[in-house]
Amino acid sequence: MYELLLRPAPLFTDRGEAGRALAAELERERGPELVVIGLARGGVEVAAEVARVLDVPLDVVAVRKVGHPLQPEYGIGAVTPGDGVYVRGPNGLTDEEVAAAVEETKAKATVLDERLHGEHGPLDLAGKTVLVVDDGLATGATMIAALRWAKAATAARIVAAVPVGAEDSLELVRAEADDIVCLYPLEAFLAVGVWYRSFDQVDDARVLNLLDENRRETAAR
Repeated sequence: MYELLLRPAPLFTDRGEAGRALAAELERERGPELVVIGLARGGVEVAAEVARVLDVPLDVVAVRKVGHPLQPEYGIGAVTPGDGVYVRGPNGLTDEEVAAAVEETKAKATVLDERLHGEHGPLDLAGKTVLVVDDGLATGATMIAALRWAKAATAARIVAAVPVGAEDSLELVRAEADDIVCLYPLEAFLAVGVWYRSFDQVDDARVLNLLDENRRETAAR
């Protein structure tokens, strides 16, 4: 009962609504060299709406949190396939233990990437303006890894975009991006799902459907 009383009112009905609201703030980025990248998996639902409103291509980055070897639920960073790596600190681990945890998680990210790009290869980001979109920003680890991945792909301009985020984490992300857009920067953040009335799990099939839908719309243009 007390938990219900203390729980704040949601800011968004679902990720789709959040994406449409975010797109309105990203209108200035609209252009022929714009690409939207959603963080797998939940971020893709938000990113799909941004891409639809701005009428631009959509893709996905497979990003995974690196768990502490002794406490897997405690994240020490995040990785993508390739060069997207962010580690918050040693967290009592040796360099070898951190490296092993990173490599193990990169292998999982690579497997996810192969599933999500099995039919269609990833978009070329070289020289593009890239909007890197997630459904929220808690620690900032997954977003930072994704931004570093986009930078390694030689994107010309990289913008981090989220509907809601923790103020402290937004400052960390700001140092990694050319710009950052957050509709609701919050001091008392709690968790991403708190700010959505509906926050269902997103599976691979849903991500693939969103990517296929965007490709059909892009081809029709």
